[in-house]
Amino acid sequence: MASSVVVPSATSGIQHVSSILLASRDGSTNRPARIAHVSARHRTHLRSDLLPGSVSTLRFSPSAFPVHRSTSSRFVKVTSVLAKDDVVVTGDEGSQGQQSRTESFLLAVEEGEKRVKELEGKVDVKRRALEQLQADINKLYSETFAGVEIAPEAPAAGEEEGKEAEKVQQPAAAGADVPPRVFESMDEEAWGNLGRSEPSVLKALIESVDRRAWTAFQRDVHSLALTRDRTRQELRQLQDQLDEARAVAAAPMEESSAESDSEAEGPEVVIPGLGPRAERRTANIVLVAGFESFNVALYKEAAAQLRAKCPGIRLSVFSNRDILSKSKEMEAALARADVFFGSLIFDYDECEWLQQRIQRVPIRLVFESSLELMASTTLGSFAMSGGKSQGMPAPVKAVLSKFGGGREEDRMVGYLSFLKVGPKLLRFIPGKKARDLRNWLTVYGYWNQGGLANVVNLFLYLSNEYLLPTGVTAGAPMETPPLGLYHPDYDGYFTSPSDYLRWFRASQKGLPPSAPVVALLLYRKHVVTQQAYIPRLIRMVQEAGLIPLPIFINGVEAHTVVRDLLTTQYEQEERRKGVMATSSLSRDAVTVDAVVSTIGFPLVGGPAGSMEGGRQAEVAKAILLAKNVPYIVAAPLLIQDIPSWKRDGVQGLQSVVLYSLPELDGAIDAVPLGGLVGDGIHLVPERVRRLTSRLWSWINLRRTEKSQRKVAIVLYGFPPGVGATGTAALLNVPKSLEALLKRMHADGYDLGPAGEAIARDGINGEDLISLLQELDADRVVSAGEKGPELALKAVNDKLQRAEDGPRSIPEGVVPVAECIDWRQLRDWIGETLTGRMERAWGELRKIRAIHCDAEGRSVISGIQLGNVWIGVQPLLGLEGDPMRLLFERDLTPHPQYAAFYKWLQRGMQANAVVHFGMHGTVEWLPGSPLGNTGLSWSDVLLGNLPNIYIYAANNPSESIIAKRRGYGTIVSYNVPPYGRAGLYKELAGLRELISEFREDPVKNESLKPAIVGALVTAGMQADCPFVPSDGSNGGEAVFLDEESIEEVTEEDFEKYLVKLYEYLAVVENRLFSEGLHNLGRPPKEDQMVQYLSAYFGDDLDETAIEAVAHTHGDLAEVRQRLEQLYLRDGVVLPARDAEVDARVAEAVSIRQLLARNTEEMDNVLRGLDGDYVPPAVGGDLLRDGPGVLPTGRNIHALDPYRMPSAAAWERGSAIAANIIQQHVDQHGTYPETIAVMLWGLDAIKTRGESVAIALALVGAHPVKEGTGRVVRFDLTPLEQLGRPRIDVLANLSGIFRDSFANVVELLDDLFRRAAEADEPSEMNFIKKHSLALQAEGIDASTARIFSNPAGDYGSMVNERIGAADWENGEELGDTWQSRNSFSYGRGEQGVARPEVMRKLLQTTDRIVQEIDSVEYGLTDIQEYYANTGAMKNAAETARNGAKVSCSVVETYGKDLRPRDLEATLRLEYRSKLLNPKWAERMAAQGSGGAYEISQRMTALLGWGGTTGFQEDWVFDQAADTYALDDAMAAKLRKNNPQAFQNILKRMLEAAGRGMWQASDEVIEKLRELYAEMDDELEGVKLR
Repeated sequence: MASSVVVPSATSGIQHVSSILLASRDGSTNRPARIAHVSARHRTHLRSDLLPGSVSTLRFSPSAFPVHRSTSSRFVKVTSVLAKDDVVVTGDEGSQGQQSRTESFLLAVEEGEKRVKELEGKVDVKRRALEQLQADINKLYSETFAGVEIAPEAPAAGEEEGKEAEKVQQPAAAGADVPPRVFESMDEEAWGNLGRSEPSVLKALIESVDRRAWTAFQRDVHSLALTRDRTRQELRQLQDQLDEARAVAAAPMEESSAESDSEAEGPEVVIPGLGPRAERRTANIVLVAGFESFNVALYKEAAAQLRAKCPGIRLSVFSNRDILSKSKEMEAALARADVFFGSLIFDYDECEWLQQRIQRVPIRLVFESSLELMASTTLGSFAMSGGKSQGMPAPVKAVLSKFGGGREEDRMVGYLSFLKVGPKLLRFIPGKKARDLRNWLTVYGYWNQGGLANVVNLFLYLSNEYLLPTGVTAGAPMETPPLGLYHPDYDGYFTSPSDYLRWFRASQKGLPPSAPVVALLLYRKHVVTQQAYIPRLIRMVQEAGLIPLPIFINGVEAHTVVRDLLTTQYEQEERRKGVMATSSLSRDAVTVDAVVSTIGFPLVGGPAGSMEGGRQAEVAKAILLAKNVPYIVAAPLLIQDIPSWKRDGVQGLQSVVLYSLPELDGAIDAVPLGGLVGDGIHLVPERVRRLTSRLWSWINLRRTEKSQRKVAIVLYGFPPGVGATGTAALLNVPKSLEALLKRMHADGYDLGPAGEAIARDGINGEDLISLLQELDADRVVSAGEKGPELALKAVNDKLQRAEDGPRSIPEGVVPVAECIDWRQLRDWIGETLTGRMERAWGELRKIRAIHCDAEGRSVISGIQLGNVWIGVQPLLGLEGDPMRLLFERDLTPHPQYAAFYKWLQRGMQANAVVHFGMHGTVEWLPGSPLGNTGLSWSDVLLGNLPNIYIYAANNPSESIIAKRRGYGTIVSYNVPPYGRAGLYKELAGLRELISEFREDPVKNESLKPAIVGALVTAGMQADCPFVPSDGSNGGEAVFLDEESIEEVTEEDFEKYLVKLYEYLAVVENRLFSEGLHNLGRPPKEDQMVQYLSAYFGDDLDETAIEAVAHTHGDLAEVRQRLEQLYLRDGVVLPARDAEVDARVAEAVSIRQLLARNTEEMDNVLRGLDGDYVPPAVGGDLLRDGPGVLPTGRNIHALDPYRMPSAAAWERGSAIAANIIQQHVDQHGTYPETIAVMLWGLDAIKTRGESVAIALALVGAHPVKEGTGRVVRFDLTPLEQLGRPRIDVLANLSGIFRDSFANVVELLDDLFRRAAEADEPSEMNFIKKHSLALQAEGIDASTARIFSNPAGDYGSMVNERIGAADWENGEELGDTWQSRNSFSYGRGEQGVARPEVMRKLLQTTDRIVQEIDSVEYGLTDIQEYYANTGAMKNAAETARNGAKVSCSVVETYGKDLRPRDLEATLRLEYRSKLLNPKWAERMAAQGSGGAYEISQRMTALLGWGGTTGFQEDWVFDQAADTYALDDAMAAKLRKNNPQAFQNILKRMLEAAGRGMWQASDEVIEKLRELYAEMDDELEGVKLR
């Protein structure tokens, strides 16, 4: 007799829980269990096949409830949920120790209640922790600031609450009895309010606190605030989980009839219990949809129809995302599957999971997925791989080879053609394998055609052929064209673009005949399956006034559509000239104004082309150059939902599809148009409007006559006050600006009255920079509209006194100023963004922000030349206010910054903007890290402006930020020529002394003191220490002076001189970047020699290089010239050598490519014409080879899924081995933790060498799938490794974090697996440290990847150095740590984990920094000391002062040996900053060169502050070179007074901080010079 249980119901929620015992069935009966009343919601989670031994209407899936096994064999404890009706359970429920799925369902309900209680407890604990953290923070504020008195002072205008903006607060009268202000209490909220309302009072308050107390406060409050923020985030996550758990547990069960249980209700299939195959006559099919998750609903509907047509076919439908969320259910389904069907699955982990579980499935069909997963395809005797019958029969291969038209790039298109006719052709090929292949092609054809009917027929056909007779004949595939045109107002499809346009113009009357035509490339499957976003997108494009040309394709044939079916006005004009770039252009081709692809991926091959790694990019470039219109990739996110995009940015593979791969083809202006909501694709209308508006801007730019175009040229002036106006990295901006203006006038742009003078005489770019600087002066800005008159007069007065003769600003060069009040700005940016700005800066109507006139209006200053306007990008509002930086991480741009860019669009109504050089700040503003939203400030401020961005070719990492966040069409410029350091002053003298001494050591004994003196002056004993061979000093170095030299043996001294000589040779041959580049100017012959010599080194002799550089002909002429030179020099002609010939040929090719520097200027003008700017890989000649030439290209980075490359892995592994050996040699033990700096710049240029270093240190290696993508980092077995695994603290730059999210996830996965490895802790330091963190109760013990907060960039250490706002190195280390304690990895996007960072720093023995180019050494840019130096300081502080070593590896050459940080700094200073040759070349570059020198002096202070590098000889020689040398000082003073003043300021600051023990005479001279510069910059004329 079957037992039964009645579960009482409840009217609302979970009101009662009763536990009962369900007896086992009577052995004499075998009746099916039955649930009489189950709600529709819960019924979709019940499946009969999960009930052992019974045939039932019960269907169950554990997707909504966790399933827990019972250990009882005869009794099952169940918990009932009080629902609307009673639920009756009867029958077979628990025999032979197996628990039924019915019981699991009921247990799951009980588990839901337990889950709610568990989460309620966790929420309560977390809430109390949050309250305590806030109390601790407020206590810190109170202890530090409560009771502090500050002297009375008049608040600045706008700081007094309620005061009218135009009134000016008068200072208190002298002697007035105003009591000091006392802060009786202070907490975090009061502090923030004070900073916003009275910043000057806040500053005074800080200055009133003891410096040590202030430093301790910053450190402690940052740590607590980070922990508080993380705890708050965790609380929110727990609360969300609790809400979800309550909703699941309280879901009411609705009444349902018994009949409905057996009907097709919902996506799941009624499946009888399993039995012998011959008896049950059923077929179990499991379908997993990957990149087409939008089709899941369609597939589920197909499952329901199949069940109705043939109950024996049971189709279970999943998406690839279910592998994580429904893994047990999928595993169970696959275990009983007869057929596995997978499509568009690429993720390696998902593919591996599936491969492990489908091997026993008899039929496996995988389409358009990873090669490994497709290789598992098996249908009868046909198999994609394995066995004797591997692949296609030879006759089939012969047939297939006839498709594709003979072009390699068209192979995939031919393959699609074959798929259509293949089944018919294969009827004539005998054999079972051919029949199985024909069936496979037929199945593929059904799937490829898409749509509900085809999917149903697919499985009917498959079942009839292989599984079971259905009694239903599968219909023939319902075909739609493989390529066609679709419009929602037309019933059907067009196959001819011209037919479509005729129909459109006849039926759609709303647009004028002149309306632009925009080709929209759409996924055919999205059209066929009637995805709702497709018609909506088409209508929105049309509503914007554009004629949509919506062409649907499979994806692989995009290039043939663009090549053959689309033409442009440019292409037609070229064809009329006889230039036939496209021989296959169809007569049916239609003229378009722009091309928009919603496919993503490369143009050639689409998704299949992504496996080529950009190999067909040259084909795409040729096609797009022939069309010469904007090519934009804008698409909804197909594998990422909208909330995660807006929260974390576009991630992983989705970023590769939308950004990385299309950029290889030169695509611009990528816009995410929407994304997934559940399994559906939805548009974000505001993003579609951004796309259409930017399209209109590009098209209008093309259609506007050059003489009518308004162009804004934006220069930079950051940081302020140090002569940075009109500078850019590696570029001579004044000279380049002169050339651009002259070229624009020649090209037809209206430069006003100055145009003719510019064409005739040119224009002085330095004078333009001086005028822009003057426009930025406080007195000029405060004068508002009258300011330009003051600026022009001041500059002209200065020019009249110029040493090289009087001159003035030419007529027609007009300084202008626009004043924008707060109301106008509010109207321009809207209420939402105004609110955000006011939270950061205060009420717009009250504040006196940066760059405001006396009335509080934002002043936009610039120079007008006809239709061309030149201005300086505003400061971000951060400089000089570092305290605000520390306490407000989400600052918006200040009002004048926003007004500047909005005025360009609304006031000036510019047609385009040119950002002049590397780099500005607009692309770095707060917002989505990747994939702008409507609230991303870069998107808000750039709006619809076409942005031509002139950028250094050797910096692809930062250029992609400008491209992706700043809509930049990049035009690259070359690096300056390379010079060799040579020897100078004491170094040259030292080598001469050594040479002379070694000629006759006995005779020249008297030279020893001179040699020692030169050593001391040059500071060389730190790099070349003398260690006596007899061990007399305990094996330690002896400092040589005039006395100790007498104790040195002749043999030791001789060996030491050899060592010195070798070191001098290293210095002499060091390369440096010589001067600055002029945009569009090819190298002169002597510069060509420098490029070629640096590139070839010793591999090509000087005579050959001279012949190449000085011969302008081809290779034959060069060879003839070379023979003449050999004869001239009396050299016997060397025998012809194939290797040498190849190098000469390469040198000729490089010379020709460098001569094409002129294309830099050409392509700036192409960009301003709205033309297609061809793409190229970014990099520099030395590191990356000739492939980076010519410049003037829209540079791109690399496919992040191919990092590290094979070469990078080999070099990175060698570097890691060298670093470990260096540490063992120096310390005698293995390092436990090594910090590796992972920067976007070096990762891109080296193809991932820094990643390889990290992997090799851990003892891991990259794993690649069949297409070459890196998909995992696997641990190398310890026995093979032969040493302990080194723990790695990976510090990411913001660019690396945002550009290589896939690498971040793979690294995080590696660290997790390493920590869990079954290995002894003493051989696995990751595991050792993870266990230690766990023992201390610290979460995320495997977190090893840290960076700035999400969407934020930089350590802010350089800002503090620049503002001289620091007391000691510990402060700088704390600043770095507070900005870099945010953890990243799988499921972790910038979680604050200061406690983990602190513990890792305590075990850090060494830091590794890679230098990837000659141009950017340790001493050249601020980022190195601000990160590597500051991290070193933070680690030493964490280790209680114990020194942390730092290895620097210069990977632009062949030598991969690491140097210590200090040795590298000395080497760089000797070869660059202190080198008269470098100094002269840089000083000759005008204001920009002086600024570059100035910045390196600031960096010298930065290294001193962060690492304690404070060696007198460096400062002594810097003072001699730049300040005490009258000629050099005069040149710098003339070229850039502010930069020269900064040089003096940094020298005096170094002396004041005790970094430099300068003589009193030198200090006095420096003070005199500084005072003179102060007066000069204040406008006092010295006599």
